[in-house]
Amino acid sequence: MVAISLLIVALVGGINIFNFISYSDETSRLLTMVSGEGENPGENFDKNWNKGDKGGFFGRPMGKDDAMAARYFTVLFSSEKNIIHTNVSNISSVSEDEANKMAADILNYTSFTGDYGNFKYKVKDAPKNGKLVTVLDCGRQISNFFTVLFISVIATIICWGIMLLIVVLLSKRAILPIAKNIEKQKQFVTNAGHEIKTPLAIILANTDALELHNGETKWSKNIRTQTKRLGGLMQNLLTLSRMDESTEVPVCEFDLSETFESTASAFIEPAALKGVMTETDITKDIKFTGNKENIIQLITVLMDNAVKYTEEGGKITAELRKRDKNIVMRVKNTFPKIENPEKLFDRFYRADDARTQKNGGYGIGLSVAQAIVQIHKGTITAQSIDNELSIIVKL
Repeated sequence: MVAISLLIVALVGGINIFNFISYSDETSRLLTMVSGEGENPGENFDKNWNKGDKGGFFGRPMGKDDAMAARYFTVLFSSEKNIIHTNVSNISSVSEDEANKMAADILNYTSFTGDYGNFKYKVKDAPKNGKLVTVLDCGRQISNFFTVLFISVIATIICWGIMLLIVVLLSKRAILPIAKNIEKQKQFVTNAGHEIKTPLAIILANTDALELHNGETKWSKNIRTQTKRLGGLMQNLLTLSRMDESTEVPVCEFDLSETFESTASAFIEPAALKGVMTETDITKDIKFTGNKENIIQLITVLMDNAVKYTEEGGKITAELRKRDKNIVMRVKNTFPKIENPEKLFDRFYRADDARTQKNGGYGIGLSVAQAIVQIHKGTITAQSIDNELSIIVKL
Protein backbone atom coordinates (compact mmCIF):
# COMPACT_ATOMS: atom_id res chain seq x y z
CA MET A 1 0.00 0.00 0.00
CA VAL A 2 2.93 2.36 0.63
CA ALA A 3 4.23 1.67 -2.88
CA ILE A 4 0.77 2.12 -4.38
CA SER A 5 0.27 5.35 -2.41
CA LEU A 6 3.57 6.77 -3.61
CA LEU A 7 2.74 5.83 -7.20
CA ILE A 8 -0.72 7.44 -7.08
CA VAL A 9 0.59 10.59 -5.38
CA ALA A 10 3.38 10.86 -7.96
CA LEU A 11 0.90 10.39 -10.82
CA VAL A 12 -1.71 12.87 -9.53
CA GLY A 13 0.98 15.32 -8.46
CA GLY A 14 2.58 15.16 -11.90
CA ILE A 15 -0.77 15.75 -13.61
CA ASN A 16 -1.54 18.80 -11.47
CA ILE A 17 1.98 20.22 -11.79
CA PHE A 18 1.68 19.87 -15.57
CA ASN A 19 -1.77 21.51 -15.40
CA PHE A 20 -0.40 24.41 -13.34
CA ILE A 21 2.52 24.97 -15.72
CA SER A 22 0.13 24.84 -18.66
CA TYR A 23 -2.19 27.36 -16.97
CA SER A 24 0.70 29.72 -16.18
CA ASP A 25 2.11 29.47 -19.70
CA GLU A 26 -1.28 30.04 -21.33
CA THR A 27 -2.15 33.10 -19.23
CA SER A 28 1.31 34.60 -19.74
CA ARG A 29 1.06 34.25 -23.54
CA LEU A 30 -2.50 35.56 -23.53
CA LEU A 31 -1.44 38.57 -21.45
CA THR A 32 1.37 39.27 -23.89
CA MET A 33 -1.13 39.28 -26.76
CA VAL A 34 -3.75 41.52 -25.18
CA SER A 35 -1.17 43.99 -23.89
CA GLY A 36 -0.47 44.90 -27.52
CA GLU A 37 -3.93 46.55 -27.77
CA GLY A 38 -4.60 50.00 -26.38
CA GLU A 39 -1.26 51.69 -26.91
CA ASN A 40 -2.97 54.31 -29.11
CA PRO A 41 -6.62 54.29 -28.00
CA GLY A 42 -9.14 55.10 -30.69
CA GLU A 43 -7.07 53.85 -33.64
CA ASN A 44 -8.09 50.86 -35.74
CA PHE A 45 -8.12 47.72 -33.61
CA ASP A 46 -6.59 45.44 -36.25
CA LYS A 47 -3.77 47.86 -36.91
CA ASN A 48 -2.35 47.56 -33.42
CA TRP A 49 -3.29 43.97 -32.72
CA ASN A 50 -0.69 41.25 -32.22
CA LYS A 51 -1.79 38.69 -34.79
CA GLY A 52 -1.05 35.71 -32.57
CA ASP A 53 1.70 33.56 -31.16
CA LYS A 54 3.32 30.29 -32.15
CA GLY A 55 2.28 28.45 -29.02
CA GLY A 56 4.47 26.74 -26.47
CA PHE A 57 5.42 23.32 -25.22
CA PHE A 58 2.39 23.24 -22.91
CA GLY A 59 -0.22 24.85 -25.13
CA ARG A 60 -1.58 25.37 -28.63
CA PRO A 61 -0.95 28.53 -30.65
CA MET A 62 -3.26 31.44 -29.83
CA GLY A 63 -4.94 33.72 -32.32
CA LYS A 64 -7.14 36.78 -32.41
CA ASP A 65 -10.24 34.83 -31.35
CA ASP A 66 -8.55 33.73 -28.12
CA ALA A 67 -7.57 37.29 -27.30
CA MET A 68 -11.04 38.67 -28.13
CA ALA A 69 -12.55 36.10 -25.75
CA ALA A 70 -10.21 37.17 -22.93
CA ARG A 71 -11.48 39.38 -20.11
CA TYR A 72 -9.09 42.24 -19.49
CA PHE A 73 -8.78 45.99 -19.17
CA THR A 74 -6.06 48.53 -19.92
CA VAL A 75 -5.16 51.81 -18.27
CA LEU A 76 -2.80 54.31 -19.89
CA PHE A 77 -0.75 56.58 -17.60
CA SER A 78 1.25 59.68 -18.40
CA SER A 79 4.83 60.14 -17.28
CA GLU A 80 3.43 61.94 -14.18
CA LYS A 81 1.28 58.84 -13.44
CA ASN A 82 -1.91 60.60 -14.38
CA ILE A 83 -4.60 58.46 -16.03
CA ILE A 84 -4.99 59.30 -19.70
CA HIS A 85 -7.33 56.56 -20.84
CA THR A 86 -9.10 53.53 -19.40
CA ASN A 87 -10.53 50.74 -21.56
CA VAL A 88 -12.92 48.33 -19.79
CA SER A 89 -14.84 47.31 -22.91
CA ASN A 90 -13.45 43.77 -22.74
CA ILE A 91 -14.59 43.05 -19.18
CA SER A 92 -17.94 43.54 -17.47
CA SER A 93 -17.11 42.57 -13.90
CA VAL A 94 -14.77 45.55 -13.33
CA SER A 95 -15.94 49.16 -13.45
CA GLU A 96 -13.80 52.00 -14.71
CA ASP A 97 -13.17 53.30 -11.19
CA GLU A 98 -12.16 49.84 -9.99
CA ALA A 99 -9.87 49.46 -12.97
CA ASN A 100 -8.22 52.81 -12.27
CA LYS A 101 -7.68 51.93 -8.61
CA MET A 102 -6.21 48.51 -9.42
CA ALA A 103 -3.94 49.93 -12.12
CA ALA A 104 -2.72 52.69 -9.78
CA ASP A 105 -1.85 50.07 -7.15
CA ILE A 106 -0.07 47.92 -9.72
CA LEU A 107 1.90 50.89 -11.03
CA ASN A 108 3.48 51.24 -7.57
CA TYR A 109 4.83 47.68 -7.73
CA THR A 110 8.46 47.15 -8.63
CA SER A 111 7.71 44.15 -10.81
CA PHE A 112 6.58 44.72 -14.42
CA THR A 113 4.55 41.52 -14.43
CA GLY A 114 2.90 39.44 -11.73
CA ASP A 115 -0.35 38.49 -9.98
CA TYR A 116 -2.99 40.70 -8.41
CA GLY A 117 -5.54 38.44 -6.72
CA ASN A 118 -7.25 36.50 -9.50
CA PHE A 119 -5.73 38.85 -12.07
CA LYS A 120 -2.42 38.80 -13.90
CA TYR A 121 -0.90 42.12 -14.92
CA LYS A 122 1.75 43.49 -17.22
CA VAL A 123 3.26 46.99 -17.26
CA LYS A 124 4.93 48.23 -20.44
CA ASP A 125 6.26 51.53 -21.72
CA ALA A 126 3.89 53.79 -23.64
CA PRO A 127 4.59 56.85 -25.85
CA LYS A 128 5.93 60.03 -24.19
CA ASN A 129 7.39 58.14 -21.20
CA GLY A 130 4.00 56.89 -20.13
CA LYS A 131 3.02 53.47 -18.88
CA LEU A 132 0.38 51.05 -20.09
CA VAL A 133 -1.05 48.68 -17.49
CA THR A 134 -2.83 45.60 -18.85
CA VAL A 135 -4.75 43.46 -16.36
CA LEU A 136 -6.07 40.02 -17.37
CA ASP A 137 -8.85 38.30 -15.43
CA CYS A 138 -7.66 34.69 -14.76
CA GLY A 139 -10.61 33.67 -12.59
CA ARG A 140 -11.91 31.15 -15.11
CA GLN A 141 -8.50 29.53 -15.59
CA ILE A 142 -7.93 29.40 -11.82
CA SER A 143 -11.37 27.84 -11.34
CA ASN A 144 -10.58 25.22 -13.99
CA PHE A 145 -7.25 24.46 -12.33
CA PHE A 146 -8.81 23.90 -8.92
CA THR A 147 -11.60 21.85 -10.44
CA VAL A 148 -9.05 19.48 -11.95
CA LEU A 149 -7.15 19.45 -8.64
CA PHE A 150 -10.31 18.65 -6.65
CA ILE A 151 -11.45 15.91 -9.05
CA SER A 152 -7.99 14.31 -9.11
CA VAL A 153 -7.76 14.33 -5.31
CA ILE A 154 -11.21 12.75 -4.96
CA ALA A 155 -10.32 10.16 -7.62
CA THR A 156 -7.05 9.46 -5.78
CA ILE A 157 -8.86 8.85 -2.49
CA ILE A 158 -11.42 6.57 -4.17
CA CYS A 159 -8.74 4.58 -6.03
CA TRP A 160 -6.64 4.30 -2.89
CA GLY A 161 -9.65 3.01 -0.96
CA ILE A 162 -10.43 0.45 -3.67
CA MET A 163 -6.83 -0.76 -3.69
CA LEU A 164 -6.84 -1.01 0.12
CA LEU A 165 -9.99 -3.11 -0.03
CA ILE A 166 -8.45 -5.39 -2.66
CA VAL A 167 -5.26 -5.76 -0.64
CA VAL A 168 -7.19 -6.55 2.56
CA LEU A 169 -9.34 -9.14 0.80
CA LEU A 170 -6.59 -10.82 -1.23
CA SER A 171 -3.35 -10.37 0.71
CA LYS A 172 -4.02 -13.15 3.20
CA ARG A 173 -4.91 -15.53 0.40
CA ALA A 174 -1.79 -14.55 -1.57
CA ILE A 175 0.58 -14.76 1.41
CA LEU A 176 -0.96 -17.88 2.95
CA PRO A 177 1.15 -20.42 0.95
CA ILE A 178 4.36 -18.54 1.81
CA ALA A 179 3.39 -18.30 5.47
CA LYS A 180 2.57 -22.02 5.56
CA ASN A 181 5.90 -22.86 3.92
CA ILE A 182 7.83 -20.80 6.47
CA GLU A 183 5.87 -22.39 9.30
CA LYS A 184 6.61 -25.87 7.93
CA GLN A 185 10.32 -25.06 7.76
CA LYS A 186 10.33 -23.90 11.38
CA GLN A 187 8.38 -26.98 12.44
CA PHE A 188 10.76 -29.23 10.50
CA VAL A 189 13.81 -27.83 12.31
CA THR A 190 12.10 -28.27 15.67
CA ASN A 191 10.92 -31.81 14.95
CA ALA A 192 14.23 -32.86 13.36
CA GLY A 193 16.16 -31.46 16.32
CA HIS A 194 14.15 -33.47 18.81
CA GLU A 195 14.31 -36.62 16.67
CA ILE A 196 18.10 -36.36 16.24
CA LYS A 197 18.67 -36.07 19.99
CA THR A 198 17.79 -39.75 20.55
CA PRO A 199 20.20 -41.31 18.00
CA LEU A 200 22.96 -38.92 19.15
CA ALA A 201 22.49 -40.10 22.74
CA ILE A 202 22.59 -43.74 21.58
CA ILE A 203 25.76 -43.11 19.54
CA LEU A 204 27.47 -41.54 22.55
CA ALA A 205 26.34 -44.42 24.80
CA ASN A 206 27.67 -47.02 22.34
CA THR A 207 30.93 -45.10 22.05
CA ASP A 208 31.29 -45.19 25.82
CA ALA A 209 30.62 -48.93 25.77
CA LEU A 210 33.22 -49.53 23.04
CA GLU A 211 35.81 -47.52 24.94
CA LEU A 212 34.96 -49.42 28.14
CA HIS A 213 35.71 -52.75 26.45
CA ASN A 214 38.44 -51.83 23.97
CA GLY A 215 39.83 -48.60 25.33
CA GLU A 216 39.85 -45.18 23.64
CA THR A 217 40.98 -45.19 20.00
CA LYS A 218 41.31 -42.40 17.46
CA TRP A 219 38.11 -43.66 15.80
CA SER A 220 36.07 -43.62 19.00
CA LYS A 221 37.52 -40.20 19.83
CA ASN A 222 36.47 -38.86 16.43
CA ILE A 223 32.98 -40.34 16.85
CA ARG A 224 32.60 -38.68 20.25
CA THR A 225 33.90 -35.30 18.96
CA GLN A 226 31.68 -35.17 15.90
CA THR A 227 28.64 -36.42 17.83
CA LYS A 228 29.06 -33.65 20.39
CA ARG A 229 29.57 -31.18 17.56
CA LEU A 230 26.32 -32.27 15.89
CA GLY A 231 24.53 -32.09 19.24
CA GLY A 232 25.73 -28.52 19.78
CA LEU A 233 24.65 -27.54 16.28
CA MET A 234 21.16 -28.96 16.77
CA GLN A 235 20.90 -27.16 20.11
CA ASN A 236 21.70 -23.84 18.42
CA LEU A 237 19.24 -24.53 15.61
CA LEU A 238 16.52 -25.31 18.14
CA THR A 239 17.31 -22.08 19.98
CA LEU A 240 16.97 -20.10 16.74
CA SER A 241 13.76 -21.91 15.88
CA ARG A 242 12.22 -21.11 19.27
CA MET A 243 13.14 -17.43 18.90
CA ASP A 244 11.66 -17.30 15.40
CA GLU A 245 8.40 -18.77 16.65
CA SER A 246 8.01 -16.37 19.58
CA THR A 247 9.08 -12.72 19.89
CA GLU A 248 7.92 -12.47 23.52
CA VAL A 249 9.94 -13.89 26.39
CA PRO A 250 9.46 -13.67 30.17
CA VAL A 251 11.43 -10.72 31.55
CA CYS A 252 12.60 -9.54 34.94
CA GLU A 253 14.95 -6.91 36.30
CA PHE A 254 18.41 -8.15 37.26
CA ASP A 255 21.94 -6.91 37.85
CA LEU A 256 23.50 -7.03 34.38
CA SER A 257 26.94 -6.04 35.69
CA GLU A 258 27.09 -9.03 38.00
CA THR A 259 25.71 -11.38 35.32
CA PHE A 260 28.21 -10.13 32.73
CA GLU A 261 31.14 -10.43 35.10
CA SER A 262 30.32 -13.94 36.29
CA THR A 263 29.63 -15.21 32.75
CA ALA A 264 32.71 -13.60 31.17
CA SER A 265 34.98 -14.73 34.03
CA ALA A 266 34.23 -18.37 33.21
CA PHE A 267 36.16 -17.96 29.95
CA ILE A 268 39.33 -16.52 31.48
CA GLU A 269 40.80 -19.95 32.25
CA PRO A 270 40.05 -21.53 28.82
CA ALA A 271 41.59 -18.44 27.18
CA ALA A 272 44.69 -18.68 29.39
CA LEU A 273 45.18 -22.32 28.39
CA LYS A 274 45.42 -21.12 24.76
CA GLY A 275 47.90 -18.40 25.72
CA VAL A 276 45.32 -15.63 25.29
CA MET A 277 45.08 -12.73 27.74
CA THR A 278 41.60 -11.64 28.87
CA GLU A 279 40.62 -8.23 30.30
CA THR A 280 37.25 -7.02 31.59
CA ASP A 281 36.02 -3.45 31.96
CA ILE A 282 32.62 -3.51 33.65
CA THR A 283 30.61 -0.60 35.03
CA LYS A 284 29.06 -1.61 38.34
CA ASP A 285 25.38 -1.69 39.29
CA ILE A 286 23.85 -1.64 35.80
CA LYS A 287 20.26 -2.85 36.04
CA PHE A 288 18.49 -4.35 33.03
CA THR A 289 14.99 -5.68 32.41
CA GLY A 290 15.00 -8.68 30.11
CA ASN A 291 15.27 -12.44 29.94
CA LYS A 292 18.24 -13.35 32.11
CA GLU A 293 18.82 -16.77 30.55
CA ASN A 294 18.92 -15.27 27.06
CA ILE A 295 21.34 -12.54 28.14
CA ILE A 296 23.62 -15.16 29.72
CA GLN A 297 23.48 -17.12 26.46
CA LEU A 298 24.30 -13.92 24.53
CA ILE A 299 27.39 -13.22 26.67
CA THR A 300 28.41 -16.87 26.43
CA VAL A 301 28.22 -16.84 22.62
CA LEU A 302 30.30 -13.65 22.36
CA MET A 303 32.98 -14.84 24.80
CA ASP A 304 33.05 -18.37 23.36
CA ASN A 305 33.57 -16.98 19.84
CA ALA A 306 36.35 -14.71 21.07
CA VAL A 307 38.16 -17.59 22.82
CA LYS A 308 37.75 -19.97 19.85
CA TYR A 309 39.05 -17.63 17.19
CA THR A 310 41.84 -15.78 19.04
CA GLU A 311 45.23 -17.27 18.30
CA GLU A 312 47.94 -17.80 20.92
CA GLY A 313 49.43 -14.53 22.11
CA GLY A 314 46.23 -12.62 21.33
CA LYS A 315 44.01 -10.58 23.61
CA ILE A 316 40.31 -10.47 24.50
CA THR A 317 38.60 -7.42 26.04
CA ALA A 318 35.08 -7.62 27.44
CA GLU A 319 33.39 -4.27 28.21
CA LEU A 320 30.06 -3.27 29.73
CA ARG A 321 29.12 0.40 30.01
CA LYS A 322 26.09 2.66 30.43
CA ARG A 323 25.87 5.41 27.80
CA ASP A 324 22.95 7.82 28.10
CA LYS A 325 19.85 5.60 27.88
CA ASN A 326 21.67 2.68 26.27
CA ILE A 327 23.65 -0.21 27.71
CA VAL A 328 26.66 -1.01 25.53
CA MET A 329 28.26 -4.45 25.57
CA ARG A 330 31.48 -4.89 23.59
CA VAL A 331 33.69 -7.96 23.14
CA LYS A 332 36.97 -7.35 21.25
CA ASN A 333 39.51 -9.96 20.27
CA THR A 334 42.59 -10.23 18.10
CA PHE A 335 41.53 -11.39 14.64
CA PRO A 336 42.75 -10.75 11.07
CA LYS A 337 40.85 -7.99 9.29
CA ILE A 338 37.84 -9.24 7.31
CA GLU A 339 35.71 -7.61 4.65
CA ASN A 340 31.98 -7.17 5.30
CA PRO A 341 32.04 -8.06 9.03
CA GLU A 342 28.23 -7.74 9.15
CA LYS A 343 28.03 -11.06 7.23
CA LEU A 344 29.21 -12.77 10.43
CA PHE A 345 25.58 -12.68 11.58
CA ASP A 346 24.40 -14.71 8.58
CA ARG A 347 23.61 -18.31 9.43
CA PHE A 348 26.44 -20.72 8.61
CA TYR A 349 28.64 -17.88 7.32
CA ARG A 350 32.34 -18.44 8.04
CA ALA A 351 35.03 -15.81 7.55
CA ASP A 352 37.64 -18.60 7.63
CA ASP A 353 36.14 -22.04 7.02
CA ALA A 354 39.30 -23.93 7.93
CA ARG A 355 39.70 -22.08 11.21
CA THR A 356 36.03 -22.55 12.07
CA GLN A 357 36.25 -26.30 11.54
CA LYS A 358 39.48 -26.54 13.53
CA ASN A 359 37.99 -24.71 16.49
CA GLY A 360 34.69 -26.58 16.44
CA GLY A 361 32.52 -23.64 15.34
CA TYR A 362 29.17 -24.01 13.62
CA GLY A 363 28.90 -20.63 11.90
CA ILE A 364 25.62 -20.05 13.71
CA GLY A 365 26.57 -18.64 17.12
CA LEU A 366 26.36 -14.97 16.14
CA SER A 367 23.00 -15.64 14.47
CA VAL A 368 21.75 -16.81 17.86
CA ALA A 369 23.25 -13.68 19.47
CA GLN A 370 21.52 -11.48 16.90
CA ALA A 371 18.15 -13.17 17.52
CA ILE A 372 18.50 -12.60 21.27
CA VAL A 373 19.37 -8.93 20.79
CA GLN A 374 16.45 -8.39 18.41
CA ILE A 375 14.00 -9.93 20.89
CA HIS A 376 15.25 -7.38 23.44
CA LYS A 377 14.75 -4.52 20.92
CA GLY A 378 18.48 -3.84 20.70
CA THR A 379 21.10 -3.73 17.98
CA ILE A 380 24.23 -5.79 17.36
CA THR A 381 27.01 -4.80 14.97
CA ALA A 382 30.46 -6.04 14.01
CA GLN A 383 33.57 -3.95 13.32
CA SER A 384 36.87 -5.17 11.90
CA ILE A 385 39.70 -2.66 12.25
CA ASP A 386 43.30 -3.66 11.60
CA ASN A 387 43.81 -6.90 13.55
CA GLU A 388 40.90 -6.49 15.92
CA LEU A 389 37.30 -7.72 15.67
CA SER A 390 34.63 -6.06 17.83
CA ILE A 391 31.08 -7.24 18.44
CA ILE A 392 29.02 -4.35 19.84
CA VAL A 393 25.60 -4.82 21.45
CA LYS A 394 23.33 -1.91 22.38
CA LEU A 395 20.39 -2.66 24.65
